Formats: sequence, structure tokens, C-alpha cells
Amino acid sequence: MSRASLDKYIRGVGVRQIRLACGLVLFAYLLSHFVNHALGNISLDALATGIRYHTAFWKSLPIATVFYAAAAAHAGLGIYALYQRRQFHWKAIEPIQLVLGLSIPALIITHLAGVRLDEVLFQHQKLYPQVFYSYWVVWPYKMWLMFIVLIVSWVHGCIGLYFWLRMKALFETAAPFLLAAAVLIPTLAMLGLYQGGRRVVQDSGTAQWKADNLSRRQVGTAAEQDIIDGIVSYFLIGYAGLIGLVLIARGVRTLIERRGGMINLSYGNGRTVRVPRGLSVLEASLRNNVPHASVCGGRARCSTCRIRVIGDCSSLPKPSEREAFVLNRVGAGADPAIRLACQLRPTTDLSFFQIFAPQITAASLRKAGSVRIGHERYLVSMFVDMRGSTTLAEKRLPFDTVFIVNRFLSAVSQAVVECGGQPNQFVGDGELALFGLNTDPQTACRQALQAAARIAENIDELNLFLSHDLLEPIRFGIGIHAGEVIIGDIGYRDHQVFTALGDAVNVAARLQDMTKGLECEVILSEEVFKTAGLPVNLLPKRELPIRGRGEPLTVRVVANARTLSSSRIAIVA
Repeated sequence: MSRASLDKYIRGVGVRQIRLACGLVLFAYLLSHFVNHALGNISLDALATGIRYHTAFWKSLPIATVFYAAAAAHAGLGIYALYQRRQFHWKAIEPIQLVLGLSIPALIITHLAGVRLDEVLFQHQKLYPQVFYSYWVVWPYKMWLMFIVLIVSWVHGCIGLYFWLRMKALFETAAPFLLAAAVLIPTLAMLGLYQGGRRVVQDSGTAQWKADNLSRRQVGTAAEQDIIDGIVSYFLIGYAGLIGLVLIARGVRTLIERRGGMINLSYGNGRTVRVPRGLSVLEASLRNNVPHASVCGGRARCSTCRIRVIGDCSSLPKPSEREAFVLNRVGAGADPAIRLACQLRPTTDLSFFQIFAPQITAASLRKAGSVRIGHERYLVSMFVDMRGSTTLAEKRLPFDTVFIVNRFLSAVSQAVVECGGQPNQFVGDGELALFGLNTDPQTACRQALQAAARIAENIDELNLFLSHDLLEPIRFGIGIHAGEVIIGDIGYRDHQVFTALGDAVNVAARLQDMTKGLECEVILSEEVFKTAGLPVNLLPKRELPIRGRGEPLTVRVVANARTLSSSRIAIVA
């Protein structure tokens, strides 16, 4: 990895990314422990064998260091999230995850102190037989506490994984398998614990079993157990006090913010809300029941909460490294008016409008890909139209006409894709294709010319294939022009398409129309001809009046598109 790539990666790491990484470490431990528990469905010997491998890995010094550091960091960041979160009007799954996460330390401390801390303080070796005896015979309530801990920790981890994975491209395909695993693994684990505990209850009545498994070296004394119980009690009191302090701190912060003054947020649609300084724009929207898109739930993992600020941006707080990273990923980092609503905390009155419809979801985002706002780009636009489709429709059944038009558009699209372009819009029997989305202007122009030649070849093959069904061969016209256009997602709500708008696109459409009157197959502008770097006298030059333009446009007329496959026009590496 290069230094620049490493710096860019580090800038994209924030508190939530650290919490996610720590959570993945803890979930890996949980998964390992659950698989170990599931061995109880086989036998106690299988449990004993599994725990040896489990502890050998997780108690090794480097792994144990990472694990305990991740546990401490994840717990601390969870408490910090409770303090930081100013608004709880999220979907129910999000506060549920927070509450479950905060409850885990209180639920797990009894088991942690009774096994791990007991081993450190008194060197007792408590394995499955000793734990099962304690939880199923001595303190039966701890058996139910163990099952609650398993369910709470697993659900908390699965919710976190869902928030992380739902934005991934393969999530929709993998979701049924992940759901099956999420249900099957804890079920097998709890069944394994039940089977193991039942066997211990059956065997623990014999004196020999007690002598082998309940010695002082293994379970300790009553005085040592009192020490462990005392540690548990003090921890619970301290943890409850810590949560209480955080809640008090939240209240104090709210009072300070209100005394610090209120600001107005105007949404650009006539809606204005008044909120205390310190709230993010997204939190202000949720507090005042204003619909606002946010697929990731305000975690700065997506950009769907983006807003465009209206007016002066100089008084806005600078984007954090995480916000700048996300904006750069979607190509909006250079525009100071584009901000993430979940990260921007204005200190003065602000006017803005939302870029995405509030109804956008993770599923629609995955389906649509990266939603793009408008920006300028030099592109080559190619319009291709099928000649005589109206006459064709008059003499054929509707299904036959649709079949032929679809075969025509398939032949055109295949040629465009093979030459590096992108089929963009289909209007009746015509198609708009774009070149230059990922290449330089010269390469884009050459790709478009090569695509025109490939289209002619594909149509020749199609005519041969349909020769018995067509009274006359399919003919076509192509218009090609290049220039600055505006590209972005255009449409309404879920009906948005990525396309290009601008004079260059309109001119390409006009040139395609003119191929009918000039009885040629291709008309390309002088801009495309020169940018492609073709020999000056290669194609005949003409001046054509363009509707909507005051001056004529210099173009090159190509009677037969197949001539564009010449080696002089071939794409260079």
C-alpha cells in the first residue's frame, strides 16, 4: 500500500470504525465460544476437547491482548455513544442495539468473575463440569442468566453486523444464509449447554464425580467465593453509577446548549425548525419529525443524508476527517456546499435542501449503485436510431416488432460495451450511449468511432439472421458529438436514472436526425474528429445548421460506418 493510500485510509477511520473493528473481534470470540458450546450436543468429552483448543488460541498473549483491548475499547465507546447520541428518534432496532450492548457488562460480570477472575486470583481451573454444576445445581438462576447473556450478546452482535453489511453489494444474496446461521448457531449452542448441564446433573450425585470435579483446587472455598461475589456487587454498583453519570452529563449538556442559544434551520421547502446549537442537522430533523434520508443511521458510513447548503459556507465548521473521507469517496469533497447532515453541527442559522429523497433505503441504494449528484464532465455522446421502425410495426404483429427492436438495441449495446462505452438511455427504437466516464477525451472519441463501426458490423449480422423475416434490411443513423455535459441521477424518488444533460447531448441527437436527409450512416462533429487525432483529410467536411444554434457546425459525414474500423481510427493502447 502506498503512503498516499495509507494516509487516505487513516483519514477515513473514526470512532465508529474503531468500535466496528473491536466489535468484530468480540464477535469472533463469541462465534468461537458458541461453536464450542454446540459440542455439548455430542458429549462432555467433545466439550472438553473443544475448550482446550478455544482457550489455547484466545489465551495466547498476542490474541489475549487484542481481545481484552477490543473489549475495553468497545465497552468504553458504547458508553460514549450513550453520551454522544442527542436524539433517539431512530428506528427501533438502533436503540435496542444500544440498550443490549450496555446491558452486556452487567449480565456477563457474574460469569467473567466466577471463571476468569477466579482463575487469576486463586488459580482455580473451572471448566465445563464445574460451571455446569454451579449453574445447574448450586445456583440454578445462573443457568437462565447464562442463556440471557447468550441471546443478548448474539443479538447485539448480529445487529451490528447487519448495519455494517447491509450496504455491501452481496448482502441481498447472502442475507438468507446469514439469517439461517444467525438462528442456527445460538440454538445449537444453547442446546449444547442444556445437554451438557443435564449430563452433569445426572452424574453429580456420585461421590466419585464430586471428588474428581469439585476439589478445592477446582472450585475454591466459600471465603474465596465471597470475595468473588463482593467484586461482582461492587462492579454492578460502579457500572450503574457510571451509566447514571452519563445520563446526568447528557442533561447538563442539554441545559448548556439551550443557554448557548438557538438557531434556525431552513429546509428550502418553506419548513424551518428552531434547535439548540450543537445538534447535527440530521439530529435536528429527527427531533422535529422532518423526514431525512440516512441509510446508515447517522454513522457516516454512507452519504445519503447529504445536504446542499444555500448561501455562504464560510461560517460552517470544517468537515471532520471522516466526513471529508466520505465526501471524497462520492466525488463531492471539492464542493464546500455539500455536507453530511449527520456530521455537520452548525453554530449559526442555516439554509439548505436535501439531496436525496427521505424514502431511500439500503436496498434501493444497493440496487441503484452509488447515487450521484450533478457535476460537469467532458463526455462523448452517441445517438443511434433504427430507421423505418414505424413501417415495420404497421406490417407485423406487436410481439414481432418488439422482438426485432430488442435485437437491434442488443446489437448496438453490445458494440458500445465492447468498445468501452456505456449504454445510457433507450427511447423507443433509439439509444443514447456515453463514452469517457472512465477515460480521457481522446480515448473516448476513438472508442465512439470504433463503436460506430462495430454497430454496423453487428447490424449486418442481424440482417443476415433475420433475412427470411425482413422485406428490407435494417438501417440506422448515428450522431456523435463531444463536450462538457452535466451528469447525475435524474428522476423522482425510486425512478431515478443516471444520465447526461447539456448542449453536447442535444447536438448529437440533431446530428443523428440529419443522417436521414444526407443519406449517410454517421455524422460526427469536428470536435470529435480533432480530439480523436485523425488525419485531416480522412473524412469529408461539411457545415451544417443546427436547430437552436446561431452558427453552423462543422461536421464529418460518413456514408458507410464500416469505414471507421480503419487501422487509422483503431483505439490505441
